[in-house]
Amino acid sequence: MTSNSVHNHQTHSLWRLTRVCALLLTLTAFGCKPTTPTTPPTATVTLYCSVDESFARTVLDTFRKETGIDTKIVFDSEAGKTTGLVKRIMAEARGSGSRADVFWSSELFNTIALADAGLLEPYDPPSAADIPSRYRDAAHRWTATAARGRVIAFDPTQTSASALPTKWEQLAEKPFAGMTTIANPLFGTTRGHVAAMFALWGADRGRTFLTKLRSGGVLVSDGNSSAVRALMAHRVKIAMTDTDDVWLAQRGGAAIDLRYLDMGDGGTLMIPCSVAIIKDCQNTGTARRLVDFLVSARVERMLAESDSRNVPVRPALRDALNMAWPAETKVTFDAVTRALQESERAVREILIR
Repeated sequence: MTSNSVHNHQTHSLWRLTRVCALLLTLTAFGCKPTTPTTPPTATVTLYCSVDESFARTVLDTFRKETGIDTKIVFDSEAGKTTGLVKRIMAEARGSGSRADVFWSSELFNTIALADAGLLEPYDPPSAADIPSRYRDAAHRWTATAARGRVIAFDPTQTSASALPTKWEQLAEKPFAGMTTIANPLFGTTRGHVAAMFALWGADRGRTFLTKLRSGGVLVSDGNSSAVRALMAHRVKIAMTDTDDVWLAQRGGAAIDLRYLDMGDGGTLMIPCSVAIIKDCQNTGTARRLVDFLVSARVERMLAESDSRNVPVRPALRDALNMAWPAETKVTFDAVTRALQESERAVREILIR
């Protein structure tokens, strides 16, 4: 090969290489990268949850499997049920905004407090159309399902049912106060229960009730499950608690039973779970899909058939499952929420000091 031929060959090769590079640069500029396509990001939703973890995970695993949506869950502790998560939502709102999309609570009163503070996003889930109006916010900021009842638990081998009180207010009288344990009323469903007493009875009768409990020697436990354990250990004869704690103890072989007491207007307090979307959440679409699922009749059935045995707020579903609904107090959930600050102040001054 002559020197001119060599020169021409090298020039041609360089020209071809230049064209290839130019083509690659053009493809890259238009977003056409010569690489294997990446997998689309997984849809996610972040949930703050105070429903008992063992029951909640079963429900949420079903949601994930059926929708493919990855649910990131933050649970609360037993003793601080709901209250800790509510404080977290409020603190985040004062900062850069909530990290949660959805709040699934084991009670309702804190959820109403969040709504009143303007921290919930209105949404009317289609799956809640058959839920009675008492358990749906008129402004669509929350939906309530799957209730538990406030009851007293007792050991029928130690205490005759005929020897028990029939009204909540009677627990503060002798000899019942010294035989009774109450979960710390600054947290959980007991917090709402005491507020319901203040809402229904008035502040004076509410404070008298707490004063008599203390002077009568009531035992204050960390939570409802701790109260039931104190009963099972024969440290007390009566435990103020929720229905689910009694059902779980019975399933574990404990010889305990329950009784619904009258709040004073002919019914007991039923406390439903509640679901809401956090204001300015990051994943509105997946948040709505999760809410639709959580407030559906299907999930209410799942909780009713679980060891928790939550009672459906849907009458038709209760009938289908043959589950009884006790006479319910007429005090409204909004009135209970409004009474929370006053009842908490009295608890700190009288019972927890």
